[in-house]
Order: sequence, then structure tokens, then C-alpha cells
Amino acid sequence: MTAPTSTAPVTPYATLLGFTRYVDRTGPTKATFVGGLRKQRASRHGFNPHGQFVKALKADVAFHTGGTHLAQVADLVRPRWRPLYEALVPGATAWLHSLGEPAGVDLAQTRDALAMLGDLPVKINPQFGVRYADGHAEAIRLHFDEAPPSEEVTLATLHLMARHMDAVLPHAEPVLVDVRRGQSHRMPATARPEQVEQWLAGEAAAFRAIWSTTAAA
Repeated sequence: MTAPTSTAPVTPYATLLGFTRYVDRTGPTKATFVGGLRKQRASRHGFNPHGQFVKALKADVAFHTGGTHLAQVADLVRPRWRPLYEALVPGATAWLHSLGEPAGVDLAQTRDALAMLGDLPVKINPQFGVRYADGHAEAIRLHFDEAPPSEEVTLATLHLMARHMDAVLPHAEPVLVDVRRGQSHRMPATARPEQVEQWLAGEAAAFRAIWSTTAAA
């Protein structure tokens, strides 16, 4: 007799990366994307190809080495990942240098937080923080994609990080770093948090509805 197959529901859930990529999509591609996220969560499989890169960048901040670890990291990864790392290193190094003298910047520990957008949990997980000599701190989220972050991705990322900064890195400013171009993005002065919140609540409701639809398919 064949053992029964588990039909336990997969709870709707998104990481900050997944949710911001979702809001950047339009039309039918939203449903396809959410279906992929749901299958990935159900299988519990995932791989982060940027892990060693982030470690190298954090090491350069922590040890005030100005890019030494970044310069070596492409030679330490598997050959299949070297082109990716080689494409990321120049921009990341430029961003690192933009922080000022290495001795004036320290690595700050961030913590993950769980945002609730209506009934949708979204994991807020910046890669690390930096703290300057004057005490000012920034919580850093890295953008690795070939295309620059869109206005929607930037607003969603920075708003959700700022919304939970008390848990992530108290009193810090959220920053989205476009790694390939070495550019920092901060919340525009013209942004209206209440409007962004309303927009994201609508996106989250649609996300949950699509998730339920793909679950029933």
C-alpha cells in the first residue's frame, strides 16, 4: 500500500528580494513569478551564488582593507561563478571607496525582521550594516541584478527596511547599493510613506491571492 502524500498547505511568504522582484513585474508575469516562489518554498531548495562575495565585502569593511578581499574573491569561487564575481567586483570596490577612509568605517551587525503586509509575512534581511566615525549608521541591502534597480524596487526595499529599522539596526538609514554600478540609493525626499505603504499593501494582497490560486491549481 502506498503511503499517503502530504498535502499540507504552503504558507504564503516572501523574502525582501522575492517581494520586491514581484512588485517590479506586471501583468501575467506576476502570477508566473509567485508560482515559482511557492514551488521553491515547498521544495525548501535554494542556493545563494553571492554568499562568498558578500563575505569578502564585509571582510573589507570589518578589517579596513579597502578592497583586498574583493580583489581575491573571484579566484576563490568555482569556475562557473567567476564571470559573475568579476562583473561585480569593480562596482563593489568603487562603492567601498566611496565610504571614505577605510579606518573611518566599521562593520555593524544587522538583524533580520519579519514584516507583515496585511497577512503576508515578508522577511527583511539586509546583508550588513556600516557605522561611520561620527556614529551615523546605514543598513545595507545589495542589488546584484544586471539591470539597475527600478524606482519600484528601490521604494519597496527602502520603505520596508525603514519600517523595521528598530529591529534591524536601530537609528540607521536604509541604503540599497547597486553593486554592479557602485551606486547607493536612498529614500527620495519626495517619497510619501503613507502612499508607499498603501501601494505595498495592495501588492501584498494580490500576492496572497495569486499564491492561493497557484496552490489550488
